[in-house]
Amino acid sequence: MEAPCVRVERERGEETRTRLAEANLLAEEFEIEVAEGYLYLPVTDPEAVPDELEVVARAVGERDTPDTPTDLLGFEPTYERLGDIVILDEDDSDRARDIADAVMDSDIPVKTVVNRASKVKGELRVRDWEVLVGDGTETVHREYGCEYLLDVAEVYFSPRLATERHRVAEQVESGERAFDMFAGVGPFVVPFAKRGAQAVGVDLNERAVEYLRENARRNDVEERVTAIQGDVREVAPEYADWADRVVMNLPHSADEFLDSAVELAGDDCAVHYYDIQHEDDPFGPGEAAIRAAAEPDYDVEVETRHAVRSYAPHELNVCLDVRLSR
Repeated sequence: MEAPCVRVERERGEETRTRLAEANLLAEEFEIEVAEGYLYLPVTDPEAVPDELEVVARAVGERDTPDTPTDLLGFEPTYERLGDIVILDEDDSDRARDIADAVMDSDIPVKTVVNRASKVKGELRVRDWEVLVGDGTETVHREYGCEYLLDVAEVYFSPRLATERHRVAEQVESGERAFDMFAGVGPFVVPFAKRGAQAVGVDLNERAVEYLRENARRNDVEERVTAIQGDVREVAPEYADWADRVVMNLPHSADEFLDSAVELAGDDCAVHYYDIQHEDDPFGPGEAAIRAAAEPDYDVEVETRHAVRSYAPHELNVCLDVRLSR
């Protein structure tokens, strides 16, 4: 049967499938087809598909067995995929176990199901997990042609930000010097290096930095990546006036590190500043903080004001792409 499908390269298949599923756009009654290096993801409403995704008509097979968690449960559960781990956020332990059983009985290629047992906490931004199925929390996650080994119990990582990371990475040019102030396992650093940048990543979390080094090796960019464990405020003086690009993805407290970002900036530097603010004025506080830190030594030009996602009722996770010119 012919159906509208999102056509996407195989290496981008999982994050695109997740993105469409979160928007309730996947047509679950049809099979996902693979042909000549592309995935064809059937969708329910082609008009609602984001403009940057390609929609084509394609002959696809119909599903005739109950092989999704929704089919097996009789309701649509909410979950995230991270490699071969499925992540739940359920307060009811019985419901969480029912969902975990349905996930394992479905056709989702998964080895582990975990339930969030705490909020993100502490300087290292990690959380507690209840392992419902499986015996480990380490996995390999793939997005936009890169792969990342990580342990969800030891590092912070959000698969929901794949599209945002790709948006920033596409701005990087070969030969740039890029500095990620809160690098984690490398989801900005690695694609920057793959595009030819010399990339430095700093993180307080020693395990995250170990994974960053491993991920640089896995993606064949170790010669262009420097991974440093420590407080970026102490590292910044070693890279003063060095950076052509700075990433500040610590949205609850990035403003506390703006002096270090300015110290890192070279004569012409792009800063990607992430913030969480009320929807009434999501960009104003961040812009004011950047200007207070950078002016008058730098001219400050806001190139992009970008809403990344809803964070909480009436709160937005946003990014300011800012050009600092000395």
